[in-house]
Amino acid sequence: METLQASLAGLSSFAIYFAFSILLLFVFKVIYAFVTPHDEWALVKQDKNAAAAIGFGGAIIGFSIALAGAASNSQSLPDFITWGVIALIAQIFAFAILRFTFMPKIAERIIKNETSAGIMLASMSVAVGLLNAACMSY
Repeated sequence: METLQASLAGLSSFAIYFAFSILLLFVFKVIYAFVTPHDEWALVKQDKNAAAAIGFGGAIIGFSIALAGAASNSQSLPDFITWGVIALIAQIFAFAILRFTFMPKIAERIIKNETSAGIMLASMSVAVGLLNAACMSY
């Protein structure tokens, strides 16, 4: 019984961090959809566009990896939120780099459902998320 109580002692911290993680994930989704020139949700839900689903899914996974790194390494809730916002900015920056340097027509290609463009976007997003998380292990 004592072991169970000790295990559950961190439940409130878990709940708070998890709630803020979900909130940050929602904020990321909204900002990411605002920044991209195409409407991911419409492309995925209405058009059943696989390229958009792959690219957007990769962005969410990449951000979640970075957010997990922030949660694992933060010293406090404000520290976690600060690094979560930094992770969000880094993920948006990754999309901008891809769009304006390596693949300037990525949005048009995703709209046309070119799966290769979605895979490249997802790969870049996950790679940046991994790097982001690793760099947060201060």
